[in-house]
Amino acid sequence: MRTYNAVGYALLTLHALVSAFLARRNWVSAEASWSVGSISCSSGWWPASICLRSCTWASRIGARVQGMVRQSTTLLCNAVAIYVNPRSWVNRHRHHHAFSDRDGDPNKLGNDGFWKTLYLCLFPYRCQFDLARDPIFETWPMRLAASPAFAVAAQLSSFAFIWGLVSDWVYALALWCSVRLVGLWTNMVQNYWTHDRRFGARRYHDDDNAMNIGDWLPIMATFSACLQNNHHHHPHFLRLSHSPDEYDFGFQVVRLMKRLGLVRPSNAGARLPAGLELKEVGL
Repeated sequence: MRTYNAVGYALLTLHALVSAFLARRNWVSAEASWSVGSISCSSGWWPASICLRSCTWASRIGARVQGMVRQSTTLLCNAVAIYVNPRSWVNRHRHHHAFSDRDGDPNKLGNDGFWKTLYLCLFPYRCQFDLARDPIFETWPMRLAASPAFAVAAQLSSFAFIWGLVSDWVYALALWCSVRLVGLWTNMVQNYWTHDRRFGARRYHDDDNAMNIGDWLPIMATFSACLQNNHHHHPHFLRLSHSPDEYDFGFQVVRLMKRLGLVRPSNAGARLPAGLELKEVGL
């Protein structure tokens, strides 16, 4: 089994075991504890992933997300799931594309190994410029989400959310920590495993180390952001999959959100780049 899959399944198993063995003694079934564990994991993963995808769409990928959707999703994610500073994240993402795997990339330099990249997931390199000057970041929800006080309050509110589900602070703390370990692994898939040429596949031979990892678990966990080689070659294209054979969970979410009227493709995002195996964008 590939290392990124092994680590991912191990952390999910750990989360399941925490859910089962730290459940309150007066619960009569294991199903109840597993349900709470699933809710706590999905309540952290789904809002956080959708929040990041919304920020990504706003910054690079060719879909325009309704402003209210981006703002409300960001606040929801930060309040009950995993905190993400929207402005600094978009700034890092844009630096990553401009300076991928070399000086100026806040996520990882070409020679950074596993442990250094793990550290950088928590304390990234400093960005050289302010590349997140979009008007939406001046709205009060985004300014609130980016404030240090809200960042601290979000840790407490996300813990309180799980505590409210289980009514046991020790159990809630264990679930809160294990969800963040899963989130850290997801970040490592994007920052380390898909930026090391020893892992994944390489469709385009650009001057960076971006790779495509198409395994089911990373695709689901990252909303297809592990197709980094595709994304770096055509950063404004709506889809991260460039072949019908590549499963693209993130694109399925885009299609659903479009049908709900939450997103619409930009001119660049809806334009099919030349040379792809796709016959149409597929929206």
